[in-house]
Amino acid sequence: MSTTSRDGAIGSVLYRALWRWHFFAGLLILPFVLLLCVTGSIYLFKNSINDGLHAELRLVEPQSGPALAPSTLVAAALTAHPGSLRGYNPAPAPDRSAEVRITGADGVKDTVYVDPFSGKVLGTLWDAGAAGSPIMYTVRKLHSLKSVGWAAERIIEGVAGWMVLMTASGLYLWWPRGRKSGVVSVRGTPAKRVFWRDLHAVTGLVVGAFIVFLAMTGLPWSGYWGKKFYDYSYSLGLGMPDGYWSKYPVSTVPLKEVVDRAPWAIENQPVPLSRSAAGVPAKLDDVVRTLDRLGMAPGYAISIPTKPDGVFTASVYPDDIRQERVVHLDQYSGEVLYDMGLQDLGLLGRAAEWGVSIHMGQAFGLANRLVLLAALAGIVLLAVSGCVMWWKRRPAGGLGAPTLPEGKTVPVPLLAFALATGLFFPMVGLSMLAFLVIEGASYGVRSLRTA
Repeated sequence: MSTTSRDGAIGSVLYRALWRWHFFAGLLILPFVLLLCVTGSIYLFKNSINDGLHAELRLVEPQSGPALAPSTLVAAALTAHPGSLRGYNPAPAPDRSAEVRITGADGVKDTVYVDPFSGKVLGTLWDAGAAGSPIMYTVRKLHSLKSVGWAAERIIEGVAGWMVLMTASGLYLWWPRGRKSGVVSVRGTPAKRVFWRDLHAVTGLVVGAFIVFLAMTGLPWSGYWGKKFYDYSYSLGLGMPDGYWSKYPVSTVPLKEVVDRAPWAIENQPVPLSRSAAGVPAKLDDVVRTLDRLGMAPGYAISIPTKPDGVFTASVYPDDIRQERVVHLDQYSGEVLYDMGLQDLGLLGRAAEWGVSIHMGQAFGLANRLVLLAALAGIVLLAVSGCVMWWKRRPAGGLGAPTLPEGKTVPVPLLAFALATGLFFPMVGLSMLAFLVIEGASYGVRSLRTA
């Protein structure tokens, strides 16, 4: 066999093997991709949706006079809804209400909305944290499947990895190889399979970069991959600089448990302790004044200490990620113990924060959200067109999966690529092993039938 014909044969096997894996992976992750796209599209506009659903709680009539003191607003909230104070969110704008977070006698965590000018209690919602409302909390949990359980969360992590691989394999399958038609244009009509084949290929070409970006910027928050990425970033000094938290004693409570939205690079770092565990706690009014003097961006939230050695923790995750900040203040003296902004993070920490901010449609305002919405719509079209293409080509009563040429084995380059990607995306690697076992068993059954 000449070198040219041998390369051609290997190329044919490689093409069909990648096509087969692309086919099966696409069918398996299709429901999850649709779930991610639909919930992600909704969550992009969570603030607007929350304002529409709960305008009577979130919006107020701006007044020319000064707002009431935070302590007055908290007192009004606790009078209307008795409980223990957990947190306070100053009104982020003149037309916004202040939020008082409490834990009721029944243990339920609620957010009480108060007009900052009149002190009128506007109403209460179950505390949904950064999601802003119970319905957006549900959407957020569905997006990650964290509420379903450990296994479902790992599945979503695997889906994110497979989306990256599907993009790479799809680009390989799309490559023209001398073909001129159907490369960047769509042939035929919707009645023809070639129409759906071209639509799938061209759509994939357009949204491929968005798929990779969304998958990779979502993975830092995943259970296994994200934890390893966090550990490596920290050990290399590229996440949270080593020693930043060593100036004062620290608790065993991670930051993510006391604030609604903790920066990725420090969410697992322990919250510091106050210098003493006794005395007269600082007044909330003074804490707010200190934070305003420090220049905290509007929209920040304050977590109230619940233990004698606890601290006040203020955090903000604004649209302008450069103003992201976490500040800890001593419970008694009100002294600033830690003041961390985006500039204090390492290279990977800053990159992760920028990536997540864009991923959530925050960094560049409405344009950011509209571009991502269009990309998500394109990904839905990609999934649907692939499904329709398969349905039109599958034989009656059969699956219609691409098959390998008879007598050929999977090429070594593909196995090496699978090994490398399986190590980089462990959940993908586990699913690959499962697929290989099923393929091997299926091949054995076919061999027995033809023997």
